[in-house]
Amino acid sequence: MPCNKVTTSGSKMKICAIDIGSNSVRLATFADGKTLYKSLCTTRLGEGLAASGRIDAAACERTARAVSEFASRAEKEGAQRVYAFATAAVRSASNRNEFLDRVRELCGLEVDVVSGELEAELGITGALGKGEDGGIIDVGGASTEATFRRGGTTVYSKSVDIGTVRLFDTAGRDFAAVCERIRAVLPEYGSFDASDLKVYNIGGTGTQIAAVKHGLKIYDPNIIHGTYLTRDEIYDMGKRFLAMTVEEVKAVSGMEERRADVIGGGCLLLAMVMERFGLKGITVSENDNLEGYVMLKEGSL
Repeated sequence: MPCNKVTTSGSKMKICAIDIGSNSVRLATFADGKTLYKSLCTTRLGEGLAASGRIDAAACERTARAVSEFASRAEKEGAQRVYAFATAAVRSASNRNEFLDRVRELCGLEVDVVSGELEAELGITGALGKGEDGGIIDVGGASTEATFRRGGTTVYSKSVDIGTVRLFDTAGRDFAAVCERIRAVLPEYGSFDASDLKVYNIGGTGTQIAAVKHGLKIYDPNIIHGTYLTRDEIYDMGKRFLAMTVEEVKAVSGMEERRADVIGGGCLLLAMVMERFGLKGITVSENDNLEGYVMLKEGSL
């Protein structure tokens, strides 16, 4: 289970948050109104969930242990409060209580299972702050959220049960099958024109695309944050990745190996969702639902 520290800094009065996603578990440490660093462990909690409706036993164990390791790190670093929240994989699993119980058994944390609507609100709050106009698209492992604000008010928010891991489980790496599966769920978003808004992409799919675009051998959030991606280049990257073997994708400069099998479908999913909302481009943000969750719990960062 590869773990990667994303960025570092020093500070006091620490608060930590753990995001339990369908593809990875992430830890963020905050202090004095700033994000000090984020760490990531790819555990693929949502693996096989689309077919069985259940969290796989091995995925449950490796993810619960990753959460426990992050909780231990937070304690050793002197965090005053440690929050943990889970998204689509846990909320949709018929055996989610087995996972929640295992986390509680390993480290004592009570995991907050957030709804799709709250997940979207956390994402836009983290990326934009409270009340600022704009939008986010968050391509996760098991769901994809889109949320838009105008005049300081959320005017559209929708979470659909499709993400990189779920897409891989149902359509594999076949270009035609992937496109067909995405097209089948796009009508769930309805009709909304967001072309007048500045929209951000949050989550691992967008940051991975940006890392490849920059050819980063060492991940640098300062380079990733603010990267502008056109819809066409995202789509073309996805089509190219699906035409390559997984081993060839792993060798691409900037690629995280554990995303190599799902990133092609993730690119196409992001590009086609963007098209649904009339977006020709999107800006990658390092600020996301981790920041949003702490703002929700603490009132601010």
